[in-house]
Amino acid sequence: MRPAAAGLLAVLAVASLAGSGLAVGIAAAPPARAAGIEDLRLPGGPTSAEDPSPVDLDVRLHLPETVPAPAVVLAHGFGGSKDAVDEEAGLLADRGFVVLAYSARGFGTSTGSISMNAPEFEVADARALVDWLATRPEVVTDAPGDPRVGIAGGSYGGALALLAAGYDDRVDAIAADITWNDLESSLFGQSAADGASPGVYKQLWAGLFFSAGLTTADGTVTECGRFTEAWCRAYTQAATEGTVSDEGAALMRRSSPVSITDRIDVPTLLGGGQSDSLFPLAQVNANAQQIAAANPDTPVKVVWHAGGHDGGVNESERLRELTASWFTDHLAGGPPVPTDFEVSLVEGSALSDRASGTVTVLSAPTYPGLDGDTTADVPVLGPPQQVLAPAGGVPAAVTSLPGAGGLAALAGDLVALPLPNQTATFVSEPLPAPQQVTGAPRVRLAISADQPATDVTLFASVRVVSPQGRQRLPNGLVAPIRLEAVGPEPTTVDVELPAIVTEVAAGDRLAVVVGTTDQAFRLPTGPAVYTVALAGPALAVPGVDLTPMAAGLPTWAWPAGGLAVALLAWLVVTVARPRHRGDHAASPSDDPVVVEGLVKQFPGEVRAVDGVSFRVPRGVVLGLLGPNGAGKSTTMRMIMGLITPTDGEARVFGETVHPGAAALARVGCFVEGPGLLPHLTGRQNLDLFWRASGRTGDPHLEEVLEVAGLGSAIDRRVRTYSQGMRQRLGIAQAMLGLPDLLLLDEPTNGLDPPQIKEMRQVVQDYARDGRTVIVSSHLLSEVEQSCSHVVVMGRGRVIAEGTVADLVAGHGGRRLEDVFLEMVGEGHTVVTSGAGTDEDVVRS
Repeated sequence: MRPAAAGLLAVLAVASLAGSGLAVGIAAAPPARAAGIEDLRLPGGPTSAEDPSPVDLDVRLHLPETVPAPAVVLAHGFGGSKDAVDEEAGLLADRGFVVLAYSARGFGTSTGSISMNAPEFEVADARALVDWLATRPEVVTDAPGDPRVGIAGGSYGGALALLAAGYDDRVDAIAADITWNDLESSLFGQSAADGASPGVYKQLWAGLFFSAGLTTADGTVTECGRFTEAWCRAYTQAATEGTVSDEGAALMRRSSPVSITDRIDVPTLLGGGQSDSLFPLAQVNANAQQIAAANPDTPVKVVWHAGGHDGGVNESERLRELTASWFTDHLAGGPPVPTDFEVSLVEGSALSDRASGTVTVLSAPTYPGLDGDTTADVPVLGPPQQVLAPAGGVPAAVTSLPGAGGLAALAGDLVALPLPNQTATFVSEPLPAPQQVTGAPRVRLAISADQPATDVTLFASVRVVSPQGRQRLPNGLVAPIRLEAVGPEPTTVDVELPAIVTEVAAGDRLAVVVGTTDQAFRLPTGPAVYTVALAGPALAVPGVDLTPMAAGLPTWAWPAGGLAVALLAWLVVTVARPRHRGDHAASPSDDPVVVEGLVKQFPGEVRAVDGVSFRVPRGVVLGLLGPNGAGKSTTMRMIMGLITPTDGEARVFGETVHPGAAALARVGCFVEGPGLLPHLTGRQNLDLFWRASGRTGDPHLEEVLEVAGLGSAIDRRVRTYSQGMRQRLGIAQAMLGLPDLLLLDEPTNGLDPPQIKEMRQVVQDYARDGRTVIVSSHLLSEVEQSCSHVVVMGRGRVIAEGTVADLVAGHGGRRLEDVFLEMVGEGHTVVTSGAGTDEDVVRS
């Protein structure tokens, strides 16, 4: 292997997953979650063509609070394992899905050899997991042996999701990010219409990937490592000759979605990374168009986000939420997700007030493909120019840094400079007005060589040139071109340049740059001299009629949101009025909260809460504890009147809770995260919420802002906030007006240790003034320090209640976490501190 490839092997696992947000992320260790997590070993498909015994798959099962539920299978990126998708698994489990995350064969501790998503091996493994899910009582089934299931993954896992949908008609929805359509065209890039096949070999990317599978479980050194012999032969030929055999091409096609996209007829969410020289946007475009052509009625949503294998801007949080919403829609009958085309525009623009390096999300009603909705012809000028392909391909231009993740972005701005004598440049006049580029520009070139029958390799790109002459190469992307038998007579070729999303300012110029070298590709031995000329007068620049979104919402949502706020205000004012004669008033009580015989049974005979009774005295901080599935959140929702109990009742300040109960006007709540409008500032959100509530009097805004601790950020738009900032603003929102009862569901999520300490003091001070706080939390050390009373729940029932001091004293003075583990029994995972490190996870 060349030294350049060897030097980057350490970052391969990151590179293979970088920028993936729809379903796959990177986690050094499983995140701390309370319960419902189990590591398993399950049989997969056959070990090999000669050995029918199943491989042993390393699997992690995440169960939601309420079952039975639809399932999602999560596949990881190349070089990863089940641990890499734990964060996504936790999010989906929290959204109500049974999640099965697993290490693909040859990765993690799963057995078997890597066969690059072969139908008879890796796809067979996925089908075996679907078989297993069909036997689980926790999973909703549509028919015997047919679970309601989605499959999601990024990169390697994304291709698996697509292939599984093509081979298994039990799959009901998929989400695939930054993956390939055709493995051969991905690894042998060809941007010239009617150019030679295969194209130009991406030797650095291919070397990095192959090297990730060379280490063996026992540490022995072999030529093929964990790869099958067939894939080892295909790589060896590509690496030594820069070509692929018929056998290798057939192997790649069987492991490529292009072989089965005509069979995919389930809702499909496709993500493509703008910063991706491995699987560029042309690959996601091919998947989308092939699925739509074969099955026009299939819901397909395409997202061009700002990440990718080359790093870019991380949008994983938004994309994970989109994936969860996609599955909620198509597996659980949740709110519909529009199939609008979504595009991320990086840095400031005329359409956004964001600072450099941030993202504005734009949308269009339909997916236009790489050619866009419109085409603007931008004249480019320049005479025919001679360029040198140097001997040995050295020196070589550097446009991207495969395997370097976020460092790759530096290449486009700092080192992607045209090399003297190796590049031909054709430049437009300064643009009279801003020009949006969304898609793949096209140009027609004429190429000739100084000798007959010469194989030519070139790399074309479109660049933005500032009035000061500084060049910008969007995302470091180039279009590889390979032509055969070029001679002195010019060969005309139509070139599809890389698909990009950018805005060119008025006064800037567009340039078409054609070079002979790029260090990421295999280059001819040379030397040779070529002549490059324009064969057409203009660069065809695609555009799309896009409108801004905020936090992933289409622009039509804002009028609807305004209507919803107005409706909310009407409802709050209405329900805060004195109760009508039909309201039932329970006997008065000095306790702010009284829960008696509370039961909640969901369809399918699932009893989430089963006869829960407890009282909450005035002026205390009560911790509601229990593993996932214990019924904590369901109980809190019934106390708030958000859902109706099957039996029993919850009374707040002596009044039976129901939608519209007057007592709810004295309650502030923070349940399942803050409901904030991202296009407004933090201060505007607080003001709007207070006015919409219909309450009068002092909102105590200054005290609330002190709780939020956001400083000057309170006057920034919420869409720029981090998760912790949104969490603090949501808690401050719940405290507006200083209500007599405060319910907080996981209030310390997203907060760092100093902020958690501050929140502890805020909660204690709040109750010290005679008010009451109920906190649902998994952070046992925080509960022990913050709460005076606890109610411990398990399997929908109350296990214990009382003061923290009495509970601990009754168990030999042990710490609360030890008492909790003894009460809930074995098989649960609990968090014992707020640091979130591996040492903070306690498993019984």
